[in-house]
Amino acid sequence: MAANNRRMSGKKGAQVGSGGQRRRGLEGKGPTPPAEMRKGHAKQRAAQAKARRAQSRSKGPRGKGTSELVVGRNPVVEALREGVPATTLYVQQFIDNDERVREALQLAAERGGINLMEAPRPELDRMTNGLNHQGLVLQVPPYEYAHPQDLADAALDDGEDPLIVALDGVTDPRNLGAVVRSVAAFGGHGVVVPERRAAGMTAGAWKTSAGTAARTPVARATNLTRALEAYKKAGVVVVGLAADGDVELGDLDALEGPVVVVVGSEGKGLSRLVGETCDFRVRIPMPGGAESLNAGVAAGIVLYEAARRRV
Repeated sequence: MAANNRRMSGKKGAQVGSGGQRRRGLEGKGPTPPAEMRKGHAKQRAAQAKARRAQSRSKGPRGKGTSELVVGRNPVVEALREGVPATTLYVQQFIDNDERVREALQLAAERGGINLMEAPRPELDRMTNGLNHQGLVLQVPPYEYAHPQDLADAALDDGEDPLIVALDGVTDPRNLGAVVRSVAAFGGHGVVVPERRAAGMTAGAWKTSAGTAARTPVARATNLTRALEAYKKAGVVVVGLAADGDVELGDLDALEGPVVVVVGSEGKGLSRLVGETCDFRVRIPMPGGAESLNAGVAAGIVLYEAARRRV
């Protein structure tokens, strides 16, 4: 077999050049990017907020709550009176048509968009796990939570300083509803709640909000401490309410600018990490000697003070 007599060529390879870098460096930067791609532009923030909402929806439970059933004649009528959003009103077949049943049917018909479904008693027993439904069951759809940054972005887009309330460890939906109502009353821009171990926007929260939840967004944070740190990086002052706070509410000038007010639970107050994240720990003077206020009342006092200063 003939040997391979090819010899390695001694020819040098191509010289390494600039690769056109110097020439490209002299070229123009091209047209101005659209507003959606410019850092800090209002349209970019709006586009980012839209993307976050879409991402939350794609993740299911993280962006939305779960469906809820309001059970019983009085609870169903009260929920419909207060404008709690609903998709379906289930009515038991051959039900005794008393005043509450007639009012529930009338309210559902007047609001529109609520399906009326007749169902046998065994089916309603199965749906409610045997609760005393009295022949009326109202289905409340999952609540669509905002992203915490959406609240600040919406305020800035309207030319206003953000005024936001964050709840730390508040587990009573009625307190959440009361805070939402106070935020709406005093011109706030929304409420932030943690994803775990905290009250969500249930039918009870909707009822306590007296309908204001329809126009006041509630955001859900995977980690409240990180959400507060993100607010601080965006120039929003984080104020925590604490009975042993260093600053009295009347002396807090930060309320005149962008601010997040953090309210803890009535029993435990602020958690350690959240308390350490706050720029100020503020106390509400209570000459009567009460040790603490519930979250709804405390938030309402601070929001009123902030609204008074911003007039």
